[in-house]
Amino acid sequence: MSVLVVGSVALDTVETPFGTVKDVLGGSATYFSLAASTFTKVSLVAVVGTDFPSRYVRLLESAGVDLTGLQVRDGETFRWSGRYDFDLNLAHTISTELNVFSSFHPVLPESYRDCELVFLGNIDPELQQEVLRQATGARLTIMDTMNFWIEGKREELTNTMSSVDVIMMNEAEAREYAGTYNLLQAARKILALGPRILVVKKGEYGCVMFSDSSYFVAPAYPLENVKDPTGAGDSFAGGFAGYLAYARDFSLPSMRKAIVYGSVIASFAVEDFSVGRLVSLSSEEITARYREFQEFTYFEHLAR
Repeated sequence: MSVLVVGSVALDTVETPFGTVKDVLGGSATYFSLAASTFTKVSLVAVVGTDFPSRYVRLLESAGVDLTGLQVRDGETFRWSGRYDFDLNLAHTISTELNVFSSFHPVLPESYRDCELVFLGNIDPELQQEVLRQATGARLTIMDTMNFWIEGKREELTNTMSSVDVIMMNEAEAREYAGTYNLLQAARKILALGPRILVVKKGEYGCVMFSDSSYFVAPAYPLENVKDPTGAGDSFAGGFAGYLAYARDFSLPSMRKAIVYGSVIASFAVEDFSVGRLVSLSSEEITARYREFQEFTYFEHLAR
């Protein structure tokens, strides 16, 4: 089963305590695609400018990402520049240049419209709705969002949230949207909109998955070497969706496994700048780290 992703492809300039890189491959759809492609085929819809390096096109294609839906427009590619201090959970944005992304409207090629699993990156919720109207074959729809849309397009965002199966947010966004500090209360309010699942990302502390009938917590993988946390959440989403497409199973038990696979992929993504670690990742490394997750989260019930 292939996965359709709609989001941003960007050129990032990133500074962390461990180094600086300039105009490297970034964007939500990029991280998602490379993460999901470790499990299944990915079809990407995004826009870049004529300045987008051909080597990055070749990199995505070599990972098996279908770029039929990648629009190339006259102008410059979306650029983001940011800095991380030793609190790697917090990105300090230095500059955002939307460029050709500012007039982006997603157009799904005919071959994409029957994709059964659709992921909507954290783009304008009105654009997310455009995708949903075109993705007529979708069996599972997943969306991400950000505080910018919560504050600036709440009504449109609510409409999209009520139209999808799975919502992904970070902890601060869930609390902001629901207007409460209590994460359980926030989850109930969000699930009441209609989605089956809410996944709350908690950075280096893992994530929590909520449904009407269950609650599942997964830790983050303990890492000694973190170079660049950019794209960790999108890599998590890619691992999550990629596994579900590979398994062809959207049940709650399958989603629990997908959460762990997402955490595994995200743990690799932050070990290098840009997408370097995702590109070099092997299936053997993924399997080994998944088994480590099983070991350090296992406990046995002891009868009293």
